[in-house]
Amino acid sequence: MLPLERQKKMLDLLTVREVLKINELTEELDISIDTLRRDINLLTRQGKIEKIYGGIKLAGRFGESSMEERMINHLEEKEQIARKCCEFIEDGDCIYIDSGSTTYQIAKYMKHRKKLTVITSSIPVIQELVHSEVDLIIIGGKIRKEEQSVVAYDYIFNFHELNIRKAFICCSGITMERGISDYNMEEAITRKKMIELASEVYVAADSTKFGKDVMVSIAPLERIDTIVTDANVDRSYQAKFKKTDTKLVIAEA
Repeated sequence: MLPLERQKKMLDLLTVREVLKINELTEELDISIDTLRRDINLLTRQGKIEKIYGGIKLAGRFGESSMEERMINHLEEKEQIARKCCEFIEDGDCIYIDSGSTTYQIAKYMKHRKKLTVITSSIPVIQELVHSEVDLIIIGGKIRKEEQSVVAYDYIFNFHELNIRKAFICCSGITMERGISDYNMEEAITRKKMIELASEVYVAADSTKFGKDVMVSIAPLERIDTIVTDANVDRSYQAKFKKTDTKLVIAEA
């Protein structure tokens, strides 16, 4: 079977079954795991499928994935991104950690920093840091249960009193033309505010977010200092970002 035929069959199968496991695909297509991985990586870069724990699903089939699902999707890549982001965090910093599944991983790897202050609206980040030595500031507001976050409003929390050195932001889409975007207006408002206030803005996003422009615009690229992503990103983006003021950092394994 030719590669294009295999890839079409994979997509056809996914229209019938919501999720396909890796072992099911190797048997169904009668191919090796290495060949399957090449096909999966290609379809992922094209934005047609998404990797999940132990398998794949159609990209964007249900709009924004649940927080629980995103916590395990592309976990290895998100951990690599988080470790790279932590290289930009210094002792004594005051940082904002966003409510996404990638930025949550940052909280796991920066606890060794001294005199660190973390501002967050993420309930998982709060749970991760509550027993650490990190000074923790929680943004007040409405609980958004599906995102496990607090959606903040100016009249509840005085944003402009925050002195944020670095903000680590998540998003659902990145394009050269439109910058970063997300599915939820309330989350986008909080992210816009933090981008406005922070001295340095870092976007932590796995490679599947590139080439997507979803519902709500957050910020153009010129408002972003650095984007940290994984090694599966289409290499053509390296040349594209060299023409901008935004630095593209690739977290290697």
